[in-house]
Amino acid sequence: MGRRRRARELVLQTLYALEFPGQYASEAVDHTHARAVEPAHTDQELAQLPKGGDEELTFHDRVIRGVLDNREEIDAILSESSNNWKVHRMAFIDRNILRMAVFELRWMDEIPPRVTMNEAIEIAKRYGTPESSSFVNGILDRVAALQAAAKS
Repeated sequence: MGRRRRARELVLQTLYALEFPGQYASEAVDHTHARAVEPAHTDQELAQLPKGGDEELTFHDRVIRGVLDNREEIDAILSESSNNWKVHRMAFIDRNILRMAVFELRWMDEIPPRVTMNEAIEIAKRYGTPESSSFVNGILDRVAALQAAAKS
C-alpha cells in the first residue's frame, strides 16, 4: 500500500467520523493527523508503513477540505449518477468513498481518472460490504462518463 492509498484511507476514516452528530471537522482532522503520525498497530498493513509524512497529510487535507467545501455539488453529481439510490440512503462507507473519488475526478486533474476509480474500488473492497466495490465501480463509471462529456 502506497502513501496515497493510506492518505485516502485516512480521508475515508475522517469523513466517516463526520457522519455522526457532534463531530467537528477540525477535531476529526486532528485525530486523523495523530493516527497518521502514530498509526494504530492493530492493523498489520498500516502498522508496517512508515509514519505519515507531509505529502500524505497534505493530500489528506486537500481532499477533506475539497469534499467538505464542495459537498453539495459532489452529492448532486452522485445523485445524477446513481439510479434508484438517494445519497443519504447509501451506506456511510460507500457514500464517503464516492464523495472522495468524485472530488478527485472533478477537481484533481493531475490524477488520472482510472487511478482514482481503482483506488476507490480497492478501498471499498477493504472497508465496505461484499457488494460495495461493484456499487462504487458502477457509480464512478457514470460519474467519469459525465465528467468526460462535460470537458468535451
